Amino acid sequence: MNAGPDTPISLTTPIGAIPGVKKDHAEKLARLGVPNVGHLLAHLPHRHEWVRAEAGIADLAADSIASVRGEVTATRMTGYGRKARFQAVLMDDTGRLDLVFFNQPYLRDKIKPGMRLRVQGKAARYGPGLQMTNPKFETLEIDAPEPGATEDDQLRPVYPVTEGITSDQAEAIVAKVLGTALGHIEDHLPEELRKNRTMPALRDAYRMMHAPDSEDEVDAARRRLAYDELLLFQLGVHMKRAHLRQTMKAPPLERTDAVEKSIRERIPFELTDAQRRVVREIAADLALDVPMNRLVQGDVGSGKTVVALDAMLRAIGHGHQASLMAPTEILAEQHYLSMSDMLAGSNVRIALLTGAMPAGEKASTLAGIADGTIDLVVGTHALISDRVAFRSLAVVVIDEQHRFGVEQRAKLRVKGSVGDAGAGEFDTPHVLVMTATPIPRTIGLTLFGDLDISTIDALPPGRLPVKTRTVTSDRRDEVYAWVRSKLEKGEQAYIVVPAIDSGASSGAAQPDTLRDLRTVHKELEDAELGGLRIAALHGRLKRDTREHVMARFRAGKIDALVATTVIEVGVDVPNATVIVIEHADRFGLAQLHQLRGRVGRGGKPGACVLIADPKTPDGSERIKVMCETTDGFSLAERDFEIRGPGDVFGTRQSGVPPFKVADPIRDSKLLELARRDAAAWIGLSPNLAGPGDALARRRLLRLHGPWLGLGDVG
Repeated sequence: MNAGPDTPISLTTPIGAIPGVKKDHAEKLARLGVPNVGHLLAHLPHRHEWVRAEAGIADLAADSIASVRGEVTATRMTGYGRKARFQAVLMDDTGRLDLVFFNQPYLRDKIKPGMRLRVQGKAARYGPGLQMTNPKFETLEIDAPEPGATEDDQLRPVYPVTEGITSDQAEAIVAKVLGTALGHIEDHLPEELRKNRTMPALRDAYRMMHAPDSEDEVDAARRRLAYDELLLFQLGVHMKRAHLRQTMKAPPLERTDAVEKSIRERIPFELTDAQRRVVREIAADLALDVPMNRLVQGDVGSGKTVVALDAMLRAIGHGHQASLMAPTEILAEQHYLSMSDMLAGSNVRIALLTGAMPAGEKASTLAGIADGTIDLVVGTHALISDRVAFRSLAVVVIDEQHRFGVEQRAKLRVKGSVGDAGAGEFDTPHVLVMTATPIPRTIGLTLFGDLDISTIDALPPGRLPVKTRTVTSDRRDEVYAWVRSKLEKGEQAYIVVPAIDSGASSGAAQPDTLRDLRTVHKELEDAELGGLRIAALHGRLKRDTREHVMARFRAGKIDALVATTVIEVGVDVPNATVIVIEHADRFGLAQLHQLRGRVGRGGKPGACVLIADPKTPDGSERIKVMCETTDGFSLAERDFEIRGPGDVFGTRQSGVPPFKVADPIRDSKLLELARRDAAAWIGLSPNLAGPGDALARRRLLRLHGPWLGLGDVG
């Protein structure tokens, strides 16, 4: 319900209570997440356009937004339905402008020859003349005065809107409240910091975004608002870091000759120099009672699992427990099996915990975790359920970090606050997170800014680069004839498809063009690979079935495995030398690189064939880059350039800060500045409890408290 003209406007005033705002428009804005005046100010234009002062038609410049007026001299309607096109000719004393309106057939009853119109839109060259497509228009009286000479060009905001409300209407609503609402905005930046960074005041920044006088004002406002987003997030990162380091205690796992000897016995092969360097960094962290919070990143096959096992054995060697959390059951099972092999014959008691385990087996495992008879637990998200209680959890490893978030790390961290194990009480375990998706430094600072970062930048000896080539789908028969020749020589292959069945596809292709797992499996058995041993592997199979299939494949009893991306990480079969990826343009670069890393893990060179018919420039670029380089770090940089961080990590990914203005790649210098300023601020006021910090703290906790797990920071 609209209030009267004297209704006081505050940041909490509902849009529907703004005098003169239609109920329908208020409802449309509410659906966009704009229920009140405060949200309206935060609903920023996604771009700005110059609207030139009215000019004669002959003076219009191509590709500029402008306004002209004239008389309609002719109209016509062509096409039907969605192909309907209404055309009109607008004339003034200087020339002719063609107007084209798509899918608006009703205009033939609204625009008639002889009418005078004022139109606004982007002029474009069309043959020898000028044309405007879908311009805004208003009807003028025949005797309406010509525009005065004092009209100026305007820089207008263009707002993200929804059906039923236009950008112009949103702009008009903002204009009703802007002057009053700006007076209610408080600035959380200390004035000295703001002036030193040449930043406008917060209320000025919002005014410049909604009603700019120049492009320089838009740039200044955007810089301030982007800096704010980065700074508040970095303040949270550094607050959490300070809280962990200054108030939380982890069990010190000092290096001893006995522990070092037992670890060497469990890891029978030589580590690379890069692995040894990272092990030293981790061991130095673990020796302190300051909680470790470290990210280990390394390319596919660089040996991160062994580094993680080293860290977990240090906990077990001191009488504590360790856990490893993986994002999928198949990856957890692979880690469990490979670590069980390495720990065979030792006193280390290892267990697997997943959501799909039988109730009796799960109950027994939970009891062993609670009483300490299980030393090392490998599991999925099931590890962070309320039913899991450790006796003395000292080291937590989280694999494929980008698939989890800071919240999950925080939940697993509190699992360590139980025990003493005779070694003195502690508050939290040490945390080691791993990723085989290399992260550009700027993104690492943003997403994992609370972590120290170690990089394994070398592959183990004997690992050969995988040769990659791409073919179009019409050459599929050639590909599988070549695959057959490799299998008949005793080698093994993966065939990767994007979905189990066509109905499970979320992709853009029509179901009749999608080669899904069931289709490919049957075709290969019946034709190209007939007579050979083929099996399917996907996430819907029961755990026992998956384990059985993988065990047979690893033992060489299956020639080709037709699989979904469940084999993306963790699967290690040295005799697998070939991987064929169907519809390869549907996958991201990082995912394609992970899949490619499944082959060439033994002494024989690996080969990767991408079957693809890219429909978009991005898809073509990804395929091209895959064939050009096998370096995961180079690929990661290109992936971020092509898709951006939101798409790479997934917009719903827990732990990814919801930036609206800032772009960590484009604004990398601003990110560095915000990081330094946040570190200095938290250095002076670790909990943002100092004079003048209250507003910044309140906004930080509201925006990023859940993302960063700041609920326990006092």
